[in-house]
Amino acid sequence: MAADDETLKLMEILLTAELFNTHQDLDANDLTPECRNLFAINGTGEVKRPLHVSEGMVRRSLGIDDACRKMEQTPVVTCEEFGQRIRLTALEPAARWFLKKGGLRYIEKNPALAYFFERFESTNVSYEKARQENPPVEDTRVFLQSRLAKVTSDDERLKSALDLVILSAPEEVEQDYDDLVCTPEQVNIIRKVQVARKHREVLRRHRIHEVGKLLFVGPPGTGKTSLALALARKLHLPLLEVRLSMITSQYLGETSKNIDRIFDLAKALSPCILFIDEFDFVAKSRVADDHGAMKRAVNSLLKNIDQVSLVRHGVLLIGATNHPQLLDEAAWRRFDEVVEFGLPDREMRRSILEKVSSGMQCTYDLPGLADQTEGFSGADLRIMIKEALLSALMERRDTINATDIERGIAVVKNRDTIRSQNWLS
Repeated sequence: MAADDETLKLMEILLTAELFNTHQDLDANDLTPECRNLFAINGTGEVKRPLHVSEGMVRRSLGIDDACRKMEQTPVVTCEEFGQRIRLTALEPAARWFLKKGGLRYIEKNPALAYFFERFESTNVSYEKARQENPPVEDTRVFLQSRLAKVTSDDERLKSALDLVILSAPEEVEQDYDDLVCTPEQVNIIRKVQVARKHREVLRRHRIHEVGKLLFVGPPGTGKTSLALALARKLHLPLLEVRLSMITSQYLGETSKNIDRIFDLAKALSPCILFIDEFDFVAKSRVADDHGAMKRAVNSLLKNIDQVSLVRHGVLLIGATNHPQLLDEAAWRRFDEVVEFGLPDREMRRSILEKVSSGMQCTYDLPGLADQTEGFSGADLRIMIKEALLSALMERRDTINATDIERGIAVVKNRDTIRSQNWLS
């Protein structure tokens, strides 16, 4: 007979503490986020052994009252000092009890447990899989804040740089790489980045440093920003996002300093991704602006790009532009990979529609809709499906039909019409 969920959760916590204390090669990434919170693992990911479990900890973190009373019928658990310490009396009997009562679903998602059960009672559990699927400490906002505090504590320049960027920890990124529809070229370039990160020492030894500077080019809505964000989550790297037009100070002499601060912050926080949007702003300034201070700012940007490297510094640099024709040769030369983001073809539109509408109840013809939406960007397709779903919900339906889709298409086309109007004429 299976145990209730609260009893199984308590046993999971007790087994985790016991195994973590016993096996010194386990680290913070072998603890689930729930366990890290319970055991108050600090922002650096350092774990102080031994781990203990008490009624108070369980009540505060899990909302489970009277833990000792819940476990009193379990022969492998003992409570000491009025619930101040709850522990196992014997590991292997407790492990067998946990399995028998339905604990396998907890084991598969808990690396510390999978580490032990992989070699116990033929459970067919994979420690490697559990660890890969467990969010690492390095992905958390708490870990990022700890790193920020360390690198900016005595450096006012880096502190001021924080006001110039949007900083995201991997766990805060909503975009998932597996939800994106990428071209073969994009997939290949991402694989190259992964290989370069894994073999940084080999590349450094052979003095190959010009790797990991990507320029994303293409019209709005084709996924440039989405892919940059998704890479932060996929590669487990914090992302610093900056729009060049927003760091141009009204005091032009400060713009160059702002650029220097941002690159210095990226190096201090490495490994990380530095994502520079509106990169064409550089070209506009370089070509059209003859102000000496602005020219110095542009030269500062190009110099900093030259002096940052994935291999040497652990910084993946991504620039993005909607207007590649505005970039001069000096800007193009700074990037070792130019990644094109064109409007999706029919098969890509179909794949995007399948992913966006996954889980929704739909009666429309998907292949036909892919034909009907030629010239739509990925963002357009998402807007269309969103509007179609809202149309259905407004009529108290949960199934999207052809009429809803037509309304969604009309919204997208109307947006394009408004955008193309010349309001100044």
